[in-house]
Amino acid sequence: MITSFLARLHRFGDADAIVFDSVRYTYTGLVAGIARWRTFLDDHAVTAGQVVALEGPGSFETCAALLALVERGVVLVPLTPLPEAKRAEFHEIAQVEAVVTIGADGTGQSFARSGRAADHELYGRLRSAGRAGLVLFSSGTTGRSKATVLDFTKVLARYGEPTRPQSTLAFLNLDHIGGINTLLHTLSQGGTVVTLPERTPDTVCAAVARFGIRVLPTTPTFLNMLLISGAYQRHDLSSLTLVTYGTEPMPLGTLQRLKAALPAVRLKQTYGLSELGILPTRSKGDDTLWVRLGGPGFEYQVREDVLWIRSDMAMLGYLNAPAPFDDEGFFNTQDAVEVDGPYVRILGRRSEIINVAGEKVYPSEVENVLLELDEVADVTVSGRPSHVTGMVVKAVVRLTAGADHEGFGRRARVHCRGRLEAYKVPAVVEISEAEHHNDRFKKTRSLV
Repeated sequence: MITSFLARLHRFGDADAIVFDSVRYTYTGLVAGIARWRTFLDDHAVTAGQVVALEGPGSFETCAALLALVERGVVLVPLTPLPEAKRAEFHEIAQVEAVVTIGADGTGQSFARSGRAADHELYGRLRSAGRAGLVLFSSGTTGRSKATVLDFTKVLARYGEPTRPQSTLAFLNLDHIGGINTLLHTLSQGGTVVTLPERTPDTVCAAVARFGIRVLPTTPTFLNMLLISGAYQRHDLSSLTLVTYGTEPMPLGTLQRLKAALPAVRLKQTYGLSELGILPTRSKGDDTLWVRLGGPGFEYQVREDVLWIRSDMAMLGYLNAPAPFDDEGFFNTQDAVEVDGPYVRILGRRSEIINVAGEKVYPSEVENVLLELDEVADVTVSGRPSHVTGMVVKAVVRLTAGADHEGFGRRARVHCRGRLEAYKVPAVVEISEAEHHNDRFKKTRSLV
């Protein structure tokens, strides 16, 4: 599979393959870069089945190294720069045997062996089958991150023959299933992957204008930042035809404001998990959160309002946790959903539900109501312990520039009482100046 994928790259010749830090690299250059990495791997005796961490920014060299490592048949562990303690944790969980490091500026490379021997049963299955593997870590905020093991041959199998090459911004990093999908899908079509050293509303919009980017895959949190910043008004975004959003629930108010700000752009909800891959989706409309899921290789069921999915490219399992598959191969996503005929609406993870005296509160529902207030720029809702009801609803709010902080908590609760049941009204309202996101541009809901 990887051999035919790489052979396809030859056909695209002098078309732009990757743009990193404003430097363009052609497909011819990418093929040459992969060849250089083959020599590098030969020099360091990297062989099929070894567990190799690839650490570096989303640069041209990182992309070329990734493809060369997959061709070599290793078990790939892509990592972005991490705090040393988290890096050591990931190396230990994945049983990393060797590390390829690319400099922060996207150039230079080094190689080191860890002294470990990777003997996990899942790795044994990949080696017996002669398949390259992929290890991705969850972004969980509590406990140790789960390490997902995928068969890379199955990952590659979903990328068909070229139909329409597109210029796409690589917003999500290569340690995320969405980032891997952006890279492989765009290259398989002969399109251009534009990567950035930093992702801010202005740098993203400037890249769209400069490189004629047509597709922007991103997150609801970032899109809200884009609206708050007004960056979309400072740059020419006329080339943009499609914005896709996923990784977390999209507030309806944010989606509607985005459609008003970018009326000529199609907005599409995506759905994917490291454990299952990226599902085909079809949004009911640009201004609605209802979406159709599934397609060749994917099936889903809704059981007690929870989404279960069966995927041809499902993970082999976790390195450090039981895999929640049933006997028929359906995976419990833990995502609560509503159903309307062929459409579903993602409400959020069951683990994020706030239990107030036995009543369930979905954070996204309260966030949507608070975002109806013109003075609210962003909000994150979570649970707070209570000795009376077990939990109460807490809202951390970022206000728009010039908004009156005085008495906002009272105004917010009055608004919510007119739109929500009493137990869903925030008991605690805090105003924060901080943007509510992490390096994956997702909301983090913590119990406080």
